[in-house]
Amino acid sequence: MSQRPPKVIPIQPEASQALFKSEPKVHPRSVTGIFNNWRWIMVWVTQIIFYGLCWLPWNGRQAVLFDLEARRFYLFDLVLWPQDTIYLAILLVLSALALFLFTAVAGRLWCGYTCPQTVYTEIFLWVEKLLEGERPQRIKLDAAPWSADKLRRKVAKHGIWIAFSLWTGFTFVGYFTPIRNLLAATSSFTLGPWEIFWVLFYGGFTYGFAGFLREQMCKYICPYARFQFVMFDADTLIITYDEARGEPRGSRSRKADPASLGLGSCIDCGICVQVCPTGIDIRNGIQAECIGCAACIDACDQVMDQMHYPRGLIRYSTENALQQRLGRAEIIRRAFRPRTLIYGAVFFCLTLGTAWSLATRVPLKVEVERDRSVLAREVEGGMVENVFRLQLSNASEAPRRFQVRVEGLPGMQLAEPLELQVAAAGNAEATVRVRVPPEAAPAGGQPMRFLITDLDDPGVAVAEKASFWMP
Repeated sequence: MSQRPPKVIPIQPEASQALFKSEPKVHPRSVTGIFNNWRWIMVWVTQIIFYGLCWLPWNGRQAVLFDLEARRFYLFDLVLWPQDTIYLAILLVLSALALFLFTAVAGRLWCGYTCPQTVYTEIFLWVEKLLEGERPQRIKLDAAPWSADKLRRKVAKHGIWIAFSLWTGFTFVGYFTPIRNLLAATSSFTLGPWEIFWVLFYGGFTYGFAGFLREQMCKYICPYARFQFVMFDADTLIITYDEARGEPRGSRSRKADPASLGLGSCIDCGICVQVCPTGIDIRNGIQAECIGCAACIDACDQVMDQMHYPRGLIRYSTENALQQRLGRAEIIRRAFRPRTLIYGAVFFCLTLGTAWSLATRVPLKVEVERDRSVLAREVEGGMVENVFRLQLSNASEAPRRFQVRVEGLPGMQLAEPLELQVAAAGNAEATVRVRVPPEAAPAGGQPMRFLITDLDDPGVAVAEKASFWMP
């Protein structure tokens, strides 16, 4: 019995589903208000620190310099060596804890005010508005056919963007290569290949992310948008739309009574959507795409003022506050809940411990290594001698003189007195011969210590453990 061939149903083009949804370009509308002012304050603060700190002189050098070639990090008076990577690990843990704490208390504060993507997008948008006009003009210009005026505006905009991006990349590299040397090398066209690569790499990312990706970075690429809700709860302060007060929405004249029309406070003007840098409608509830910039709050408050309605239709609030109609005092009280108290306590204790460790840190690093070619040998007078290699790192920016002594076994002494001069933020090495009488200890490894003391500052002293081998 022959089987019937399977029926093939052709897929119609209209029935196919695209893997990527094309979205129109977002043209944020300008807005004024207290949150916009805070956003620009943070833009100025972060960029003054970033672009200015690398030019600040300190003790004859750059105040902040991560000198990878010399394997030294300079942070004002602090000099960190590769052995101090524990502080880098602590810094990463503190940053994570701070992000968890701020997110649990007030949502995406980092994204809305200090994230580099937000900051540079604000700067790039400012340039765009300056050259292409406000939102309606920009939309009209993008839709218009190419002309001399459009070409002039676009070339000027992208020229400023590229120049700013390259300066940003140059500044970034200036934290790893002394920026004055970097500037001199750039002026004389003697910049090294790695410096050129990183200037172009970081500048290119700035240009691409802030100029083109913009909200796409926040909506689809940034991982923080994906897991932020894990740190949220019903008492997290977020940007909310008061649906009970705003619905049903609808347009009306300023003199109309919304209650008599059966309407809420929302006039459905859409300005809250127009000012949003990610193009979302906050009235649809909490969304992963919301970066917490509060532009919609400023815009809605202005509309409420024009309509002579109370402010706060869109505001910072919590899910519990909206549902239970809680006041500001209750919202603040609920901010101090177990999750935030634990985050805060761990952050405070770790910060305090790190500060104490840095304040009491001895600016001397000592490494002792045994000469493994000969474990022990007999020298004049029957003494048993071990040879060690001693390496000292001066973690301060002043030259120091150190005296080396040994202890641990009866009659233990150096073959000859030893003093080491170590340059500021420098290293010194020495071969040290340690001797003991043959009857001082039984055969095998015996504990001992090297005592290194600053001759001019006895408070700077390190005791390093070692093992003396008796034959």
